[in-house]
Amino acid sequence: MKTPMPNLLPSKTHPSSLPGPDDIQRTVLPNGITVLARSNFNSPSVVVSGYLNAGSIFDSDEKLGLADFTTTALMRGTEKYTFEQIYDRLESAGASLGFFAGTMRVGFTGRCLVEDLPLVLELLSQALRHPVFPKKEVEKLRAQLLTALAIRAQSTGDMAALAFEEIVYAGHPYRRPDDGYPETVRAITRHDIVAFHKKHFGPRGFTICVVGGVETGTALELVEQSLGDWQNPRQPDLPPLPDLRPLTSIQRKHVPLPQKAQTDIVVGAAGPSRLSEDYLPASLGNSILGQFGMMGRIGNVVREQSGLAYYAYSSLSAGHGPGTWQVSAGVNPANVDKVIALIHAELKHFVENGVSPEELTDSQSHFIGRLPLSLESNSGVAGALLNIERYHLGLDYYHRYESLVRAVTPEQVTETARKYLHPERLAIVTCGE
Repeated sequence: MKTPMPNLLPSKTHPSSLPGPDDIQRTVLPNGITVLARSNFNSPSVVVSGYLNAGSIFDSDEKLGLADFTTTALMRGTEKYTFEQIYDRLESAGASLGFFAGTMRVGFTGRCLVEDLPLVLELLSQALRHPVFPKKEVEKLRAQLLTALAIRAQSTGDMAALAFEEIVYAGHPYRRPDDGYPETVRAITRHDIVAFHKKHFGPRGFTICVVGGVETGTALELVEQSLGDWQNPRQPDLPPLPDLRPLTSIQRKHVPLPQKAQTDIVVGAAGPSRLSEDYLPASLGNSILGQFGMMGRIGNVVREQSGLAYYAYSSLSAGHGPGTWQVSAGVNPANVDKVIALIHAELKHFVENGVSPEELTDSQSHFIGRLPLSLESNSGVAGALLNIERYHLGLDYYHRYESLVRAVTPEQVTETARKYLHPERLAIVTCGE
């Protein structure tokens, strides 16, 4: 007698197992800080994540990388603790805390056991509010940042991505790398770092999320004790983003990097913002184009059928401003023109002929099926809650998620692809030999 095969299709996720209005506590403190908390008593640990409005959007061209430099230096010493004392305290508790800078915001994330949450919040508050930027540590950090930029300059993938963004985002703040250039990082002084921190770090636009084995009320109380009295009257709002001028023709650029065994290719254009109604159709379409299975249609044509690439896939990035919709590939330098022709032909086929109902159904099932997996960890839930807040999706977003995904039609995917991926209005960048 044969053993029945199990049903491997994703089952419908019960809304109560997903974050929602019933189990997310959202509170705005008197100083403007938004606190999000969700309990998970199956875990003995806690994740603390968040962001504030202090990204490279505020950097001048002459000192690009200042936000990144300042952010990276936050834990190099505070009024209360030295660099060594900060990391000794974290290490002794088996905890972690780190900061990172982007274009619009500075982010942070930490994790610890429940009993060490007050410690992590204290160190978070010290780093954000009372860094002293010791001169010796600033110079050590500058050397590390310059080394990282030297490594970037020898990466075919990184240099292709930089050149691609310079073309797609011409005249827009997104064209600039957040970590700057060697000459701009060298120009940054300790005084610049101190002044940037004093002006841009504060509670306005600050969001913090606490997820794990702690009562939401306790989490809120601890955050308020650590950050509730923080004030910065000088802190500016984020500046409005200018409109992006879309490409009007194919623009091709090669970035020479001699003696490289691989050439990296990036082909694409600007995509929708995360706030756009086009985002979900574009995301489902991108999965079909170059993500799902063995990297979708792009991976099948370029890598599996033709064997011309080490990797080939498409990606969609999106934030408050316009994202990018691009195809990336790593190839033998001898195959560059062949691969670009294949990618261009597949993009043309994609926008002209669209996607089939079967392809879209598979992609939708994948999106719905992977959601519970992405929310199995405290860090996954924290990231989801921050997305809800950042993009004003509503606390019930993940309860509505399946119906939103199922509502997308093949026609919407095709229409969105035609809107953003015009075959004759693309940036094509190569970097390598």
